[in-house]
Amino acid sequence: MEESLGKVKIGVFKCGNVGTAPIFELLLDELAQRKDITVRTITTGSKMSLEDVKDAFPKIFEFAPDLLVLISPNPTVSGPAAARAMAIQNGINTVVLSDAVAKRMITDLEKQGVGYIIVLGDPLIGARREFLDPVEMALFNSNIMKVLAVTGVFRLIHQEIDRVIAVLKEKLAVRLPRLLIDTETIRDNSDFMNPYAKAKAMAAYHIASKIPEINTKACFMEKDDEKYIPLVACAHEMAQAAAKLAEEAREIEKYSDTVVRKPHSKRGEPLTKTKLMQSPKFDDDLYRKWLKTLPTN
Repeated sequence: MEESLGKVKIGVFKCGNVGTAPIFELLLDELAQRKDITVRTITTGSKMSLEDVKDAFPKIFEFAPDLLVLISPNPTVSGPAAARAMAIQNGINTVVLSDAVAKRMITDLEKQGVGYIIVLGDPLIGARREFLDPVEMALFNSNIMKVLAVTGVFRLIHQEIDRVIAVLKEKLAVRLPRLLIDTETIRDNSDFMNPYAKAKAMAAYHIASKIPEINTKACFMEKDDEKYIPLVACAHEMAQAAAKLAEEAREIEKYSDTVVRKPHSKRGEPLTKTKLMQSPKFDDDLYRKWLKTLPTN
């Protein structure tokens, strides 16, 4: 890569919260040393109303991003839908990063030319006032983030965005992500060397993907507090159990010194290493794959 290619401008709009939202930008520049990207984030916090989006989203156009990542737990509702419509209208390369609710709109997203990364294991929180306070909210999100980090979901997300960045830098035709991350995706794309570690990671992710079924019933269907309070508590216990399984999976890899690390270089190149005391090396095969220059068999 040549420095003369310049920086790719990445806009991030957060409307509500999903497990990736709090640290999305950090996944792209974990050492704060990348020279090939500039990132700007605008957020409506936990709110997702149309009014909030109309007030906040136009500020993204002042940055004029080459790539826009729209992060929301439910892109079908009016606020996130309005943001997506404005992005499309302005011809911006757009990727929706969301949870399982977005699965039902995949066809529409593809027709609109919008990319998507849908994480089935990113669950709805137990939003009942009798149960959920700021501390419980933080604990739930920390457990889910641990599951998404260890199982490889964060890896898949940042590498998909890194791929688009690489293509934009080289001024090639952009192919936006179309990724639905389920348990099989974890099985087929994880970096685990030990099969027991992989199995634990799959179990953690599968448990996390089942949490929304319980919290949807508790938050929107059950009216009796004697029923919905135990349900949301149950769902949050599942999140804690999933995080514990994820921790165990990573510990197995640490014991055998097979934890895969993939830092970014200062120029955004993908690096990789598998031993703690190694120095990371440029992953030429991955970079060529991103640019579609690998020979075909």
